[in-house]
Amino acid sequence: MTTVSDETPGVVPAEPSDGGQTDGAHTDVPETTGTEGNVSDLSGDTPEIESAATDPDALDDEAIEAEADAELDPGAEYDPGAETAAARDEPASVVVPQLDPTDTTWWKSAVFYQIYPRSFCDANGDGVGDLAGVIGKLGYLELLGIDAIWLSPIMTSPMADHGYDVADPRDIDPLFGDLATFDALIAEAHARDIRVTMDLVPNHTSDQHEWFRAALAAGPGSPERERYIFRDGRGENGDEPPNNWHSIFGGPSWTRVTEADGSPGQWYLHIFAAEQPDLNWENPEVFDDLEKTLRFWLDRGVDGFRIDVAHGMAKPADLPDMDLTNTALLSNDDDDPRFNNYAVHDIHRKIRKVLDEYPGAANVGEIWVNDNERFAEYLRPDELHLGFNFRLAKAPFEPEAIREAIENSLDAVLSVSGTPTWTLSNHDVEREVTRYAPVDPATGDLDLARGTRRARAMLVVEMALPGSIFLYNGSELGLPNVDDLPEEVLQDPVWERSGHTERGRDGCRVPLPWQGTEPPFGFSTSADTWLPMPESWRSLTAEAQLEDVGSMLSLYRAAIELRYDRPEFAGDSIDWYEAPEGCLAFRRSEGFLICALNAGEVPVPLPPGELLLISSPLADGMLPPDAAAWLV
Repeated sequence: MTTVSDETPGVVPAEPSDGGQTDGAHTDVPETTGTEGNVSDLSGDTPEIESAATDPDALDDEAIEAEADAELDPGAEYDPGAETAAARDEPASVVVPQLDPTDTTWWKSAVFYQIYPRSFCDANGDGVGDLAGVIGKLGYLELLGIDAIWLSPIMTSPMADHGYDVADPRDIDPLFGDLATFDALIAEAHARDIRVTMDLVPNHTSDQHEWFRAALAAGPGSPERERYIFRDGRGENGDEPPNNWHSIFGGPSWTRVTEADGSPGQWYLHIFAAEQPDLNWENPEVFDDLEKTLRFWLDRGVDGFRIDVAHGMAKPADLPDMDLTNTALLSNDDDDPRFNNYAVHDIHRKIRKVLDEYPGAANVGEIWVNDNERFAEYLRPDELHLGFNFRLAKAPFEPEAIREAIENSLDAVLSVSGTPTWTLSNHDVEREVTRYAPVDPATGDLDLARGTRRARAMLVVEMALPGSIFLYNGSELGLPNVDDLPEEVLQDPVWERSGHTERGRDGCRVPLPWQGTEPPFGFSTSADTWLPMPESWRSLTAEAQLEDVGSMLSLYRAAIELRYDRPEFAGDSIDWYEAPEGCLAFRRSEGFLICALNAGEVPVPLPPGELLLISSPLADGMLPPDAAAWLV
């Protein structure tokens, strides 16, 4: 963490107000020690915020010190007991409440932490992360200070798209564990005041789902095929797809089946991979089954869902041809008939009615919709609680672009009194350290050191904004993309469907480094991890950063803690300040926290106020380039 530097001695942060908590009250984050006893003290009682470690005697509980070290060990395989069969055969008997059913607004200011389970922590040594690994790292997440975890798909899947092709939505894939381990995860997380949300994939299933297998066997015109979108082909012999739609992953979005008698048959729609057939949401059976899935997980104590492709599901009845001008991979616009059909809002209303029966549960939708009016429709009081807005994640490190993204995101929810969401990366988006890194003119390579400074600055900007924050696992360690993975290890379906012209998203999904100096850095006991880890990450391990108060991890911990403890973060809107060229500055509307960002090339004076947090050390008392600061 870099707070007030030694160049500005005697700056004392204001004391937090009584309770010191915003909506969605946040528990105190325990202090952390490294193996040599250095402490990064993030409590509200710290007399000064300094760029040096404080006295280890400040620890109130020596057990916390031991736990901080233990959290870095991949450990032995977690054994949840022998209840797996009973948990699976009698799910109705497992009824667990959400973390706090009395708190129905926690999501409005929460910090969510996305876990990509394959890449988080491997407890059983097979090279792939699992639920037991997540359980083993809950103490680390508590130390980080987050409110909730979001688990990317863990349901039964053949893994054609790493879990987003679901074969059984009401069971855990053996790659990650079983239902008993999942139940233990819920219990352990709730005991630490951490909520658990999970991915829901309602737009499509796996082609190995029992419904789709039945549809293939039953033939044209059958009730089984009515659960999906089957159509006869165009042309004299039906040899052409029913329309010209493209898959988000590349290639056509239709695949022709061979009928039971061996003849060429109908075509089925898949907006994503061929292994992910789209469901027909005009068929009432589809929602009936989704409702069973919702209740299955909510009854196990899940605190909510992230809804994949929340702007999808509904399709226009006539399936018109699309404009092929914008057919870039992983991209769509607001005129794309594959998405954002008005009928999708009826689906979200039905989902919300179920969630409202579980106080304390909330959902967030993945909504790739640019028009603010159309975006806001998803956040009406009877639809989604939250909607992902990706403008900040897509904005370059330029003050005008960043300000435009912030203003647009706030405006997008204003008409429905919704809550804005902020994220800088996820499992589909290039990591921010790489995204913000300029090309070094001397070498032609990315300047990752500067990308790291900019990522630190943007974390400070993001945390200063009103609303909910979504962090992607590894961002708190300052991990860059791994864009030089050998071609033979690439697994993203984009790689194959693009004819090996697009490398896909594997570069932001490499496993996390926890400890040690050589791969696999404590992620697994096996060196053969599902994606290889670069040796250059030895300085980015959690172990190394926990001992360094100037690290990215320490900055994240400080920012999260201050965001919850300080009254200056109050208010649902911001006011903009005049700022020097290349900079921006804003103030929270009620608490009056000031956030200043220098995206220029020279140091600039800080706005008036006491310095609370800064992403990089001051330069002769001024805010250096590629840095951001909080003042009160």
